Amino acid sequence: MLRSVILAAARSSKIERLVGTAPVSRTLVRRYVAGETTAHAVAATRALAADGLLATLDYLGEDTVVVEQADAVRDEYLGLLAALKGEGLSKAAEVSVKLSALGQRIDAELAYDRAREICEAAADAGTTVTVDMEDHTVTDSTLEIVQRLRGDFEQTGAVLQAYLRRTEDDCKAHAVAGSRIRLCKGAYKEPESVAYQRGLDVDRSYVRCINALMAGEGYPMLATHDPRLIEIGIDRARWYDRDKDSFEFQMLYGIRTSEQLRLAAEGYRMRVYVPYGDQWYGYLMRRMAERPANLAVFVRSLWTKS
Repeated sequence: MLRSVILAAARSSKIERLVGTAPVSRTLVRRYVAGETTAHAVAATRALAADGLLATLDYLGEDTVVVEQADAVRDEYLGLLAALKGEGLSKAAEVSVKLSALGQRIDAELAYDRAREICEAAADAGTTVTVDMEDHTVTDSTLEIVQRLRGDFEQTGAVLQAYLRRTEDDCKAHAVAGSRIRLCKGAYKEPESVAYQRGLDVDRSYVRCINALMAGEGYPMLATHDPRLIEIGIDRARWYDRDKDSFEFQMLYGIRTSEQLRLAAEGYRMRVYVPYGDQWYGYLMRRMAERPANLAVFVRSLWTKS
């Protein structure tokens, strides 16, 4: 119930204005978001690389409704990739892209064209792109665009969400040679008809999906902070005789940092999802929904004077 309330709040412009003026916002944003500019994203990547961690960089924003916004998002990614190349950080970082930020809800072809430009820039920089997944209404469209992109950019990654009932089958279908699949639990409010509602059911689905990905020929990217699922991932990799460089773990920037360092120290590929930009509200609220214990601190601070 609490998770549903938080996710509903993520769509409220009134609550967004309240949160935006709260003193705690600055603290929370600094914890979960690298900063607002390309320079901040590059600096965060450099710091992570110094600790043996990889990064995937997400320029925050979604649900673009005008073409000019889609162009601005594309241009930001092109600038970011050029900066990573110039700083010699391309091997340490890739980018994560939301198709809705590139105009998917305006026209899927518009989003494809701009995503293709980003993939071209990533290839030139010597790195890759992962296409983020959003709510279930765009799952088919997103996977279709990823398949088209993979025709020329084979290592274009896709994200699958374990809470969707369809995802085990999607994992089996997409775990092919050259593919890169990020498996996460899912952070959007979805109806019971398409998504598991109980945490236990989501976890069980996640494990089935791990098995499907590890059994396939692709490159699994296990995005989870759950210690049990991490250990299951390690066990399943051993079961399927996978080397440590044939898959990776992913975690969010600012969450379980010590665990990120531990996995990297043990020789696992550990990638940190690094968001940046000023459109942080929806992202922050989804993080609150994933970890409701954070909400108590957040709400108490809403009424604190700056």
